[in-house]
Amino acid sequence: MEFPERFNMADYFLYHNLEEGRADKVCLYFKDQKWTYGETARMSNRAGNALRELGANIEDRVLIVLPDCPEFVWTWFGAARIGAVITMVNPLLPVDDYKYYLDYTRARVAVVHQSLVETFVKAAEGARYLRAVLVVGDNAHNAASRIAWKSFRDLTASAPDECIAADTHRDDLAIWLFTSGSTGHPKGAVHFQHDLPYNTEVFAKRTMGVSENDLTVSVPKLFFGYATGTNLLFPFAVGGATALFEERSTAEKVFEMIERYRPTILTTVPTMINSMLSVEGATEKDLSSLRFCYSAGEALPVELYNRWKETFGAEICDGIGSAEMFHIYITNRPGDVKPGSLGRLVEGYEAKITDDAGNEVPPGTMGTLAVKGDSAALCYWHAHEKSKATFAGDWFTCGDQVHVDADGYFWYHGRSDDMLKVSGVYVAPAEIENCLLQHEAVLECAVVGHDPGDGLIKPKAFIVLRESRAADDELTSTLKEFVKGRLALYKYPRWIEYVHSLPKNDRGKIDRKSLKQR
Repeated sequence: MEFPERFNMADYFLYHNLEEGRADKVCLYFKDQKWTYGETARMSNRAGNALRELGANIEDRVLIVLPDCPEFVWTWFGAARIGAVITMVNPLLPVDDYKYYLDYTRARVAVVHQSLVETFVKAAEGARYLRAVLVVGDNAHNAASRIAWKSFRDLTASAPDECIAADTHRDDLAIWLFTSGSTGHPKGAVHFQHDLPYNTEVFAKRTMGVSENDLTVSVPKLFFGYATGTNLLFPFAVGGATALFEERSTAEKVFEMIERYRPTILTTVPTMINSMLSVEGATEKDLSSLRFCYSAGEALPVELYNRWKETFGAEICDGIGSAEMFHIYITNRPGDVKPGSLGRLVEGYEAKITDDAGNEVPPGTMGTLAVKGDSAALCYWHAHEKSKATFAGDWFTCGDQVHVDADGYFWYHGRSDDMLKVSGVYVAPAEIENCLLQHEAVLECAVVGHDPGDGLIKPKAFIVLRESRAADDELTSTLKEFVKGRLALYKYPRWIEYVHSLPKNDRGKIDRKSLKQR
């Protein structure tokens, strides 16, 4: 696939809709308001002009720290249009994290929500490169400061409706997508202008069949590349629409959004799938508008898939992607789902599975997944050695342990650093978790390695029980025997700890690092 040499991803995702006659088509819903493509382009132009006025130019980083709202959309496309490099992070972080991101990205301008002003004032004190902060909402900062604090509403209201697009090259830097930070601080995967459009072509359009008739809703928030794609870029690329909400994602809120907007595609994660199934009266909810659901972030247990399908009827297309590749490269497809698997390779990508020596393994054998495709990041910012190890030539080695079956479906076993070596044999935590989830008492679970002090790692399970069950020694023994009866004996959890909830990171994934420290 070839993109023109002079190429700007804002044109590919948003502005092409004006040329194709969709200026009056509604593309964005938020609360009781809605915006057409024409209005969204105009507000994005104003946001781009406002960023330029504050000193952001081509290749300068812009840090977006917003909940899901129209201003996020306008800022994203405005920054892209002027050729700035987009960086975006969770709007619910502590001061020290924002200090890290401001120093790491060297952002010239930050766009933040009014609820963050007090926190961000502290974070910005030592930010050497930050020149201005645009505040979305009414709570602007008025104290004397070397940093210009401006109202997003006021500055965009006075900005011109037209914005001259930067003359960007298809290989210009466009966006940093942050890793989940499972070890140390998150790293920025640096992407070119053409990377996100490439995945949109081969995954969203050709594989999943996203069309202008689709309306999307997402559980993950837009700062997470998974949702940036499925709930903004993919529908806009084909002339579709999205509905946003700024509140925390809960099962009740997602049901409300589905009832109100009747989306055709839902972006979700296994944790929310479980939560929605556990809501009282879930069987009475009408999800008939959904063509399919995306699931990613963590492997989807067969038990959850089957319960969802039986309860709601909507198909879940589980897949795997990464910040390093922008989005999903292996997936189940509408009408082609093998429950428990990650699905098949997206056409436009190549994959291989290797052993510890780098040799490819035969089908059915677990090994480390490596992927090749034209959405791969250039590098990790400020991590040269890690970049060389991860981006080996054209191949991205993601650290996921998988096997592929005879039919070309990939099966997930866990991250390399999560694998347990028990009695000299590698054990995938996901296998034990999937087994435990089949027991009627278990609502959620996570398995990690535990060293009792003798240097011998064994599985330990953290379990959230269903409300109807109480934790006691008898249940613990029952659950251990349950696993022993279904898996090899050495795989059963030697310890079981009952918890009210499992810790999650800002991507909705189980925070295994914190569990290992308990």
